[in-house]
Amino acid sequence: MPAPASLPALLLDWYDRHHRRLPWRAPPGGRAEPYHVWLSEIMLQQTTVAAVGPYFTRFLDRWPNVTALADAPIEDVLAEWAGLGYYARARNLHKCATVVRDDYAGRFPETEEGLLALPGIGPYTAAAIAAIAFDIPATPVDGNFERVMARMHAVETPLPDAKPELKQLAAALTPEHRPGDYAQAVMDLGATICTPRKPKCLTCPWSAPCAGRIAGIAEELPKKKKKAPKPTRKGVAFWIANGRGEVLLRRRPPIGLLGGMVEIPSSAWRKEEQPLNRALAEAPVRTEWTKLPGMIRHTFTHFHLELEVYRGRATGSKPVDCFWHPVEKIGEAGLPSVMAKIAKHALRHT
Repeated sequence: MPAPASLPALLLDWYDRHHRRLPWRAPPGGRAEPYHVWLSEIMLQQTTVAAVGPYFTRFLDRWPNVTALADAPIEDVLAEWAGLGYYARARNLHKCATVVRDDYAGRFPETEEGLLALPGIGPYTAAAIAAIAFDIPATPVDGNFERVMARMHAVETPLPDAKPELKQLAAALTPEHRPGDYAQAVMDLGATICTPRKPKCLTCPWSAPCAGRIAGIAEELPKKKKKAPKPTRKGVAFWIANGRGEVLLRRRPPIGLLGGMVEIPSSAWRKEEQPLNRALAEAPVRTEWTKLPGMIRHTFTHFHLELEVYRGRATGSKPVDCFWHPVEKIGEAGLPSVMAKIAKHALRHT
């Protein structure tokens, strides 16, 4: 088995030849722009690389540096973020950009401690930026890191209990030389070779010393505790049009789920099914309602959502907390995914 000191060298050699080419990365041996690293890492939280690519490119085209992003209205940032989900990230993104502009003259701190002091940056993101942007020997342990380390060391303790041990094992391997490339190499190894199902052990640069492979349990690792089933909430969405080809929208409160995002009005989302008259009483206008066929289903982190959609027509003035938006331009309203589903459903049945 190779000595621990040689393991990073093996992986870096593999990375030099097989690294993923991603728009926020520098070539092996180079340093990426801190703004690019930060922006991509915030976007990649709970989101796939494939989904993030187009958003990252659009953000850079519109706001090429952190000061430009800080100068943008938060409503524009939220609209550009629409569809990526986990919208607190977008609010913290803008808040962090503002702090970097105002308190750090537009330059990101170059230490983990300094990065941790910024809004929306936790231990993983601080370590990722420190390693990838500033080549500091930091260890950003994400799901790929945990899977690779659990298999390399045959750690059978289930997640999340295994996290401290896996973090320690990962930190012990982090090299002083090219720590940023090494961190990305582990991420790429987990994403392309040491995959959750059917790992490609025959082509893995760490195959020989991998304790999980040797024991024949690699694919079973990391083990995870069984999660409790998600509850289901229910509600009614209101598709309200006027005679000018517009639909009624409103902006959600800045704090909370989908905070600050534009929404199609709805009743409260409750665990218990409510009588229809109670749900309709929560509509922003009084009108005649027509129930549309089918149902909208959407899953958030902590619950499933089921929404019936009712269509109505507004004849009076709009409520003070709402605004009219052209139906033909609904795709430009910056609706989050669940609201885009409602709009698509309503238009299909209109």
